[in-house]
Amino acid sequence: MILFPNAKINIGLHVLRKRADAYHDLDTVFYPIPFTDALEVAPGTAKEHLSFATSGLPIAASQNSNLCVTAYNILKQDFPGIPPLSMHLHKVIPMGAGLGGGSSDGAHALLLLNNYCNLNLSFANLNQYALQLGSDCPFFIYNNPAAAAGRGEQLTPLPLSLAGYRVVLVFPSIHINTSTAFQQIAPNEDRPKLQELVALPVAEWRSTITNDFEEAATRQHPELGTIKQQLYAAGASYASMTGSGSTFFGLFPEPESPDLSFPAHYFVRHFLLPAQAVPRGPVHQ
Repeated sequence: MILFPNAKINIGLHVLRKRADAYHDLDTVFYPIPFTDALEVAPGTAKEHLSFATSGLPIAASQNSNLCVTAYNILKQDFPGIPPLSMHLHKVIPMGAGLGGGSSDGAHALLLLNNYCNLNLSFANLNQYALQLGSDCPFFIYNNPAAAAGRGEQLTPLPLSLAGYRVVLVFPSIHINTSTAFQQIAPNEDRPKLQELVALPVAEWRSTITNDFEEAATRQHPELGTIKQQLYAAGASYASMTGSGSTFFGLFPEPESPDLSFPAHYFVRHFLLPAQAVPRGPVHQ
């Protein structure tokens, strides 16, 4: 059985306040995009609980720390009857790019195991397991546009559609330390909620919707500002950094690919946005 864990973009990201538990309360909008890894599960051997292998982009972290393995382990604790399995992750979404690839892999591992092993877990159940993997993992369980609050786990579905827009992703392979990035931001609660701002026409987002991480990242890496300028110069209706970076995305109203030129080592991808999120397999309500 195979699922295709997809990436996301953040349309705006506001840091509201620092919490007593050392996390920050956030305000952001998650939007799924059709840029995917591939995750397969198959019968394993009786000698191993989980055999895990990867291909595609190299993964620096150890296999045991991969969120797909963690997803298997936390389900195995509550469902000891899960048989030995073989899992293979083909990595396409670059890591440390602000696209949520690792979080999506972990969440889709939960979905895949739920379906493959007939665990009959509801979305609410899966959401609780996903939160054990990471703050933005629950989003990928539902995988539809949503406003996110708290650490990113408090989700409110939004009637937001960017169907027909072309999204251009530009990742210059600059890895930004998230903890350091938070230290450079002055939290601010006195702003309109992003779920209200995304209801405006996309052409108005440029003057109303911001990512708090972008200014500090661009100050440290001026080439990031150049990426954004190029996206707007090529006709983007809106361009921004996603997550804590360093990927920038541009939303283009025309289906044709814009005329863009970036250094050869930049990771650049174009996608037309569909009317709805990546289709799901059966999940029990």
